[in-house]
Amino acid sequence: MKYKTLALSALALAASSAALAQSSGPQVTLYGTLDANVQLLDGAARQTRVQSGGLSGSRFGLRGNEDLGGGLKAFFTLESGINVDDGSYGQGSFWGRQAFVGLGTPYGSVSLGRQYGSVYTLTNEFSQFSNVGNGASTAVIGGFGGYEPVRGSDNSATGNGGPARVNNSVKLESVNYGGFSAGALWGLGEVAGGTKGNRVADVYGRYTGHGLDAMLSLVDDKADALGRNVRTLSAAAAYDWGNVRVNGGVMQVNDRSAADRDGKGYWLGAGYRMGQHLFKGQYVESKNDGALADGKTQAFGVGYQYDLSKRTALYSSLTRFKNDGVGYTSRAAGSIPVGLTDANDRNLTEFTAGIRHSF
Repeated sequence: MKYKTLALSALALAASSAALAQSSGPQVTLYGTLDANVQLLDGAARQTRVQSGGLSGSRFGLRGNEDLGGGLKAFFTLESGINVDDGSYGQGSFWGRQAFVGLGTPYGSVSLGRQYGSVYTLTNEFSQFSNVGNGASTAVIGGFGGYEPVRGSDNSATGNGGPARVNNSVKLESVNYGGFSAGALWGLGEVAGGTKGNRVADVYGRYTGHGLDAMLSLVDDKADALGRNVRTLSAAAAYDWGNVRVNGGVMQVNDRSAADRDGKGYWLGAGYRMGQHLFKGQYVESKNDGALADGKTQAFGVGYQYDLSKRTALYSSLTRFKNDGVGYTSRAAGSIPVGLTDANDRNLTEFTAGIRHSF
């Protein structure tokens, strides 16, 4: 009996040690979201099409971490955008959404690679609608005479991924201290002969507590060789009161280059959840200043979401865009086909109905 007891104790000790080693070892997760919708567009002309990403951009990815002991943790993310409508990948590269590796400490974290800037977080998490380029597109301020601070397109100053996702970047983020956190990101231009001529600098702070969530962001996007210098100041807040969430934000784009494509705008929204049902609405207004001072876009959208489960949802939205001035840049202008608006009919109505599944 004594030997049996010792054997069983040794076996239990070995099993617990193996479980401990497994729980503290590297953890890797495969995840993803598939989102597709039917979109009806009605302006100077009409079109019906299938689009990818209405509630959120479609993607799949790998994320992982390893506990190194002493409060240190290694982590990584590799995430690829998918266009569900035609099977192609998004963002111009395979791991175009995110690709970074980093080290976490008891005081904060540092990460390197292609990663989100503060503009992406601010416009995504403080909006009733996602900040995808099409679909339910009253999410964020857009345009400003060709400079699109949300999409991070070729109109960004550096062409280094844009403020939404920044290539060749180093990010520092603090832990949460009593609801407050802060971060900074530096996107290296990697131009021979200089360290400041082609870069993205991004600083931000956030407070979360007592139902309030608020964020402030400043992004400086500069490319000396191309004569571009754009600074974006943004602020947003949301408040949760039971089943009701209200949100709003403002954005100011200061184009200090010769193009002088300044812009400003704001958005206000609210949502109400009733069990599996979510009802929401949002108003967006953006206005061009500087060289294109006559351009203005107003948009109002309402949406409905029904959660079939924690992973699967059906949704629909109806949005009306009103575009004024010769120099307007509609929130939808960069993502709709040419010919749906013209000089005599710049306005647009958009309806979407789709499904999202996450795994």
